[in-house]
Amino acid sequence: MSDDRQAKLALLDTLMAAFNAKDVDTIVSHFTEDGEFLLAAGADPDGKLFKGRDTIAAALRERFAAVPDIQWLDGESWVFGDKGLSEWHVSGTLPGGGRLDCRGCDLWEFRGGQVSRKDTYYKQVNS
Repeated sequence: MSDDRQAKLALLDTLMAAFNAKDVDTIVSHFTEDGEFLLAAGADPDGKLFKGRDTIAAALRERFAAVPDIQWLDGESWVFGDKGLSEWHVSGTLPGGGRLDCRGCDLWEFRGGQVSRKDTYYKQVNS
């Protein structure tokens, strides 16, 4: 395995741990200044976009406050050049008491040893 690929996989492991610890400062420190963070849902076909570290940090703080027990479990990641893929199972208690419990993935892009784009996809759970 190349050193570059190994470093990117280690970065994704660090980010997974930071997401589970709700460590916003660590998460955004690994994004480029102009980094993009796309949610699975939003008004646009690409979901909701947050651009730049400060905007991403605010979105994460809001998400962690709304779902304080959110956890990403059973994660596995792969890296292909300047792109990466992470699969996981996310769970948590939604505002109002409902459950977030589904599989999903993130598509990552890297630039200069940092994340330039994170694009999230969730399975749709119908009850």
